[in-house]
Amino acid sequence: MELEKFKSTVMPFRQKMQYQARNMLRDETEAEDAVQEAFLKLWSARHQLGNHPNVGGFAMQTLKNICIDKLRAERYDISLDNVSIADNTLTPYVYTEQQDNAAIIRGIINSLPETQKRVIMMRDVDGYELNEIAQIIGAEETAVRVNLSRARKTVRDKFLKINNATFI
Repeated sequence: MELEKFKSTVMPFRQKMQYQARNMLRDETEAEDAVQEAFLKLWSARHQLGNHPNVGGFAMQTLKNICIDKLRAERYDISLDNVSIADNTLTPYVYTEQQDNAAIIRGIINSLPETQKRVIMMRDVDGYELNEIAQIIGAEETAVRVNLSRARKTVRDKFLKINNATFI
């Protein structure tokens, strides 16, 4: 794909990409950096873009991945000078219990049928919207919603059964 074709195919998504990046990152400068980085990645993949069925979706997904990476990096960039010890910090018992519960839930999710597992991971872990999931897996949004609901119900029921709890 040559420069002019790239401009006419990808550049119309710039405003939508900036809006998405601003919503995710909550910072104008970081959002602009993310959009620029996305355009660089798209330019690097320009030879494959001509064959892609949904260039706009690919561009938005590329941007979303970049924003998620920035948010993850930001989460771990904490200065020890700004850390204060709270009065109600987790006890080792509570922390261990939370870790055990998380491991149980991961195991339950891994035991789900493949479609339900993909949908619950994309929605609840990766933060995709239902329409994005539908595009990615090639299904109707209604089917995604049904699979997500069934997956969540199965996880909840199995988790409660494992912990001998009753849902109130």
